[in-house]
Amino acid sequence: MQSGISASRELQAWFNSLQESTSTFALVVAIEHESLVPVTTLPSSSSSFGENLAGLKPHLKPNVALYFVLRRYDVAPPLVAVTYVPDAAPVRQKMLFASTRLTLVRELGTEHFRESIFVTTPEELSESGFEKHDAHAQMDAPLTEEERTLGEVKRAEQEAGSGTGTREIHLSKSLSMPVAEDAIAAMREVGQDGGRVVTMLAQKINPETEVVELVPESPTPSSIGELSRAISAAEPRFTFYRFTHTHDGAEQSPLLFFYTCPATAGNRSIKSRMMYPLMKRAVLDVADKEAGLRLAKRFEVEEPSEITEQSVLDDLHPKVAARQGFSRPKRPGR
Repeated sequence: MQSGISASRELQAWFNSLQESTSTFALVVAIEHESLVPVTTLPSSSSSFGENLAGLKPHLKPNVALYFVLRRYDVAPPLVAVTYVPDAAPVRQKMLFASTRLTLVRELGTEHFRESIFVTTPEELSESGFEKHDAHAQMDAPLTEEERTLGEVKRAEQEAGSGTGTREIHLSKSLSMPVAEDAIAAMREVGQDGGRVVTMLAQKINPETEVVELVPESPTPSSIGELSRAISAAEPRFTFYRFTHTHDGAEQSPLLFFYTCPATAGNRSIKSRMMYPLMKRAVLDVADKEAGLRLAKRFEVEEPSEITEQSVLDDLHPKVAARQGFSRPKRPGR
């Protein structure tokens, strides 16, 4: 899995300087505006790799992921790429750093790196931590970088799905998504007979708050066609719809869920591509545990225009092919 992020020209220049200067021990790298950028360089204070590691401590925050390019060996390749993703870092940041670690090494040049390691605690970036890592690496069966990266991304995804149904959507122990009270109330109403026909939710993302809110407009679509036209074609939506229709002479009103994420410019960002699928899973968890909704079907499409009455009916009432009986072949001469 690759994130689509690339190394900035500034990072390339700083990396070239690191290679040319043996007095530089480390290059600290972050992700900003969907690009790998340099943060600072750390000087070498000792001829001992273990003693130089002490210089990393001021940069090892409990909730901020970073990359470190470390000079460890005297012979080529001399460098080690470290992905530091603490457990308290936001889930989307964990996934982003895990899925970009291969990009960092490849764009700077794999021939310069002896190894690439993944750590989650400051202790692992100490002299004793590297000793344990070296001992463990000798025991482990060899894995490719792709296999290690996939494992790290899967771990982040599993953590993201461990939510609990409260007033907040909990993606992990360290990240929660507040849900507006009126949004939860509207979810309950759409699950009641004679209640709301549709409830639409949207996630509002800004640097200060990330909240799942009720969409202010209140459409009352009487058909799937009207529903698809009422859903935003510019922003992702989580839509719960009570679909009243007649099938085989009987009226039915199943509750349906639609997740739409239009491919507009704003939604192509790395953040959106990773955040909204996580939110979908969490919204469904709240719908089940907080609002008590029992969904008949779930649909996931890119554009609202892909939602048609025929496709919904085909999913709700799949046609069963008629079985033909076995016909005994006629006897010869008859």
